[in-house]
Amino acid sequence: MPATLIDGKAFAARVRAKVADHVTRLREEHGLVPGLAVVLVGEDPASQVYVRSKGKQTAEAGMASFEHKLDVKTSESDLLALIAKLNADPEVHGILVQLPLPAHLDSDLVINSIDPAKDVDGFHISNVGLLGTGQKSMVPCTPLGCLMMLRDHHGSLSGMNAVVVGRSNIVGKPMAQLLLGESCTVTIAHSRTRNLAEVCRGADILVAAVGRPEMISGDWVKPGATVIDVGINRVEGAEGKTRLVGDVDFASCAEVAGAITPVPGGVGPMTIACLLANTVTACCRANGLTEPEGLTA
Repeated sequence: MPATLIDGKAFAARVRAKVADHVTRLREEHGLVPGLAVVLVGEDPASQVYVRSKGKQTAEAGMASFEHKLDVKTSESDLLALIAKLNADPEVHGILVQLPLPAHLDSDLVINSIDPAKDVDGFHISNVGLLGTGQKSMVPCTPLGCLMMLRDHHGSLSGMNAVVVGRSNIVGKPMAQLLLGESCTVTIAHSRTRNLAEVCRGADILVAAVGRPEMISGDWVKPGATVIDVGINRVEGAEGKTRLVGDVDFASCAEVAGAITPVPGGVGPMTIACLLANTVTACCRANGLTEPEGLTA
């Protein structure tokens, strides 16, 4: 039987609805409005699209949106000064600096200048360490979205064999930490893993985040496994037109897997939904309030 389709677009809509409910409750019961500040340096077209989408969805959830668009030649000192100002602003509960930054700016320095409690991307070294040691942290949005979908589909993940293909700091490594936290047996693989296909075939949960178009084919997938495709790659299709594909060959994998996310419409929509969820979580933590259920790890 063809795999069950895990509809990330529909799931993200449900997450955003939960976020909006919590925002309403925070405003009515505590007089609080969660605020998200997004900083964009330069005019990268893809980044501009992401920032517009984040601003729109933030407002739709009833949250305060603060956008800071800076010239591509903005100095490091000026950017750090803005972040310091946002760190000190009680109306800002979440800060996101849109990546990639222009080459003259040190991304690690900039990210690590954000107050870890407001680091809704979960990239600050303190949050990385907290996640890695199983403590309360801000969790990177894309892996958090993957975890939410896996929990929704399976319920308990305890004891399952999980293979994460990809070792990036943004997806692969935090995804592995989250799965360990769910009591999975976790293998981190990558493009240089020996016998990669065989490693993947041992997975009950296969997360593809390697950044290579349609690298994983159906004969790499264990029958009945759940496949989460984080990849988003633009490739040339018929008549010179481009199309988006993931890191797995969807057609062949869907014939073998028990469940699978599509590209587009799978993991992608969850990223912004989890950014909003993280901002609500940050607001609750900053004010000593109970965190919303189901919106964090």
